[in-house]
Amino acid sequence: MKLSIVVLCWNDKTVIGDCLRSIYEETREIDFEVIVSDNGSSDGSIEFIHQAYPRARVLENGKNLGFAQGNNVGIAQTAGQYVLILNPDTIVHNHALENLVAFADRHPEAGAFGCRVLNRDGSFQGPARPFPTIWRNWIAALYLRPLAYLSDVFTSDTYTGWDGLTEREIDWQSGCCIMCRSDVLKDLGGFDEQFFYHYEEVDLCRRVWNAGYSVRYTPEAAITHLGGQSVNRFPLRFELEKCRSRYRYFYKHFGAVGARRSRLTNLAWIRVRQLGWSLACICPSIHGLKERLEMYHRTAYWNAHIDPVKFIQNGEEPIVTPVANQQS
Repeated sequence: MKLSIVVLCWNDKTVIGDCLRSIYEETREIDFEVIVSDNGSSDGSIEFIHQAYPRARVLENGKNLGFAQGNNVGIAQTAGQYVLILNPDTIVHNHALENLVAFADRHPEAGAFGCRVLNRDGSFQGPARPFPTIWRNWIAALYLRPLAYLSDVFTSDTYTGWDGLTEREIDWQSGCCIMCRSDVLKDLGGFDEQFFYHYEEVDLCRRVWNAGYSVRYTPEAAITHLGGQSVNRFPLRFELEKCRSRYRYFYKHFGAVGARRSRLTNLAWIRVRQLGWSLACICPSIHGLKERLEMYHRTAYWNAHIDPVKFIQNGEEPIVTPVANQQS
């Protein structure tokens, strides 16, 4: 088996059909398997997949295990030389997976691989990024990214000026579509399951680099990532999950000092965006403006009242109530 494709599903019936269809239509020259790890869907996703795509193997987890653990369930069942983690809200184009595997075969020095990811309008999504640091987070939080045109010292959370049309080494690739050598991935134990949502792929790629392999990107393979299918249903919940994962990441790789410093960058990020959206109040017709501002307010409160180290060590965190008209 050349390629195992793991697709994590959580109430994604509206999009997973197009994803699976594109996989089977655009992948014909290599042996592959599709494993759907289902995190307790209740929208008929499982029944739909069984009926429409019987070749896909469905693993029923019974509840929402999160991104890391849910994907690890699928990874444990793979038999391919390569393992591709693919979001259900993606569409494969022009034999992308075959091209990605061919690229990997040409680069035995690499342990993980990324491809070109597009928004639904065809614009570049920027899936490949530098590793986060406190300094880089400050640059991004304060919207100082353009300074990277002057000096690499100001590199933040993007590769400024890069359009994704050239091959290169990257720090990490978005988990919406990342492929790893199976032996490397399994030797590393898959994703770190302390991350429920966000930073799982960042942490994995850091461990790939630490294990002596590189991470490489190719524009020869392209997919569309619709994005936000689950996040848009539960914005406050997922915003807080991103913050939790950020603290876990910085504690894991930079210790207690890094976790506490990341709290300041979190607050700066939120406050700057609060200010921007508050100014947008001059255009009250913007859909969801009030709810967005309230989400930022509650996320700021959560970050202002948390001790990141106590949160990591003991699970202590402040309680925030859901935003009106939003589930959390």
